Amino acid sequence: MAEPEAAVLHRIENNVSWITLNRPEAMNAVTWDQRERVIALLGEADADPALRAVVITATGKGFCAGADLRGGPAAGGERVAGDVARMIRRGAQRLITAVLDCEKPVIAAVNGTAAGIGAHLALACDLVIAAEQARFIEVFVRRGLIPDGGGAYLLPRLVGPQKAKELMFFGDALHAADAAALGLVNRVVPAEELEPTARAWAERLAQGPTRALALTKQLVNASLDGDRATALAAEATAVEINMTTADANEGVASFVERRTPKYRGC
Repeated sequence: MAEPEAAVLHRIENNVSWITLNRPEAMNAVTWDQRERVIALLGEADADPALRAVVITATGKGFCAGADLRGGPAAGGERVAGDVARMIRRGAQRLITAVLDCEKPVIAAVNGTAAGIGAHLALACDLVIAAEQARFIEVFVRRGLIPDGGGAYLLPRLVGPQKAKELMFFGDALHAADAAALGLVNRVVPAEELEPTARAWAERLAQGPTRALALTKQLVNASLDGDRATALAAEATAVEINMTTADANEGVASFVERRTPKYRGC
């Protein structure tokens, strides 16, 4: 098995953190070590003011074929009640919440099959760009399992409960064009245009008002979980916070002065 650093490639270009799953021989089925590495890199992007956008992608023909539980810490001993729930909380759910809670915009560049937790990893991202050959599969039912990694939370919010049930009950492959028609994917491009498109979007975001984007992401992600009064109160607070940033002042000044704004991410 590849070392964690080799199994997850990482580079920083133009204030963008590129996180690349790199086990193409396994269709990038994510291991325990890979998951921890991705979570750590998302945490670093979250904390570093110089990193202003994130792209998650993969090598080979698969984006992520699901979870590969080999190579994790040995459980040892007899399983007791609560062990599985604890494993899910500390594993798949931590990975998905690391994406949802990252304050920087996260783009999924889906190069191939995204199945199980791989599909949820992509769908947790703020924007999804898919190559034409990409497929999304709620594979759990094929194994007699129920979706984990926040799938039953994410999918209904993206496509509604009826379509979410169809995808989860049957486990059929959803091709990129059909995923785009449902609103699961923002853009479908030929394979050779996937990385350039992701780069263009990420670098555009990285030149934007980073704190305003973070607060906008927070508001949108919370919008379906509360009532109108809570949402409007959160919006007012977010606007108040954002108006203390240098970028907000720059945005207003550039409008008044009729010039292009130059955002610094603070």
